[in-house]
Amino acid sequence: MASTSPRPAQRRLGASGPVTSALGLGCMGMSDLYGPADEAESIATIHAALDAGVTLLDTGDFYGMGHNELLIHEALRGRDRESVQISVKFGAQRGPDGQWLGYDSSPAATKSALAYTLRRLRTDHVDVYRPARLDPKVPIEETVGAIADLVKAGYVRHIGLSEVGADTLRRAAAVHPISDLQIEYSLLTRSIEAEILPAARELGIGITAYGVLSRGLLSGHWNPDRPLAGTDFRGNSPRFQGDNLAHNLALVEALRAVADAKGASVAQVAIAWVASRGEDVVPLIGARRRDRLAEALGSLDVTLTPADLTAIEAAVPAGAAAGDRYAAAQMASLDSER
Repeated sequence: MASTSPRPAQRRLGASGPVTSALGLGCMGMSDLYGPADEAESIATIHAALDAGVTLLDTGDFYGMGHNELLIHEALRGRDRESVQISVKFGAQRGPDGQWLGYDSSPAATKSALAYTLRRLRTDHVDVYRPARLDPKVPIEETVGAIADLVKAGYVRHIGLSEVGADTLRRAAAVHPISDLQIEYSLLTRSIEAEILPAARELGIGITAYGVLSRGLLSGHWNPDRPLAGTDFRGNSPRFQGDNLAHNLALVEALRAVADAKGASVAQVAIAWVASRGEDVVPLIGARRRDRLAEALGSLDVTLTPADLTAIEAAVPAGAAAGDRYAAAQMASLDSER
């Protein structure tokens, strides 16, 4: 049965992109990288999100090596495809053992990847298509040009980017309008504010912010003694290690005091803070369960006053996080961090 909850407010992904719900659902953890997930609960969570008015579903063709796209297809069975925006990342190469093999966003690989994505999703188009990372072997102009061909052919509605810097944004936008940049943005990760966010706004490019809860650190539920499965990448994430974790959880407790005063949860305040950065910012919530989804949707009812924002910034100042957001090798691959 559909929820009687009001539909979330809507936002547009940049000047040229689609209108979506004010919150999107990031589906990665339902298939990969955060340890085992319950498939039935994942589908139920997607259904609950759709019923509550969430229309933006974010995935990648390498999440579970296609599993996530198949999962979304199953969740959308019998639903109105045109009422949902599906955003897909491509380019990350993986072996049958799940190991990362690099990136390929050459024109041929771009078009081939989309062909398999369309088949797994059982759809004739994706709403936003984007390379997951900048391929150092391929000029961004060639990748965007290939996706532009797919737009012209009707297989893709909009072109997005992920984790690229200001210069790459400008070069890409010179080839074809870019709807949005998907990039990590949270109280613990604010590096985009210096150059990338101003450039995106100059170019009319929206932001889909992932990692708004810093992979669970800002959820208010993280237990430092929580055992992590071998497939959970947080086991190797610098922010979850030793003294770094203790420092970061102390920041969470400072934020909890602000949230308690608002009658909200830590997660709700953290999501509301990202949403408050501008109407051109759409937070992606990575809920894998219906209870976590319901909590995240509650952030839409949290209004942050100037005094609240001051208190939040005092609790978690810019640059306060201990540890990088990825391990060193992954950080080195990020055009956004150069």
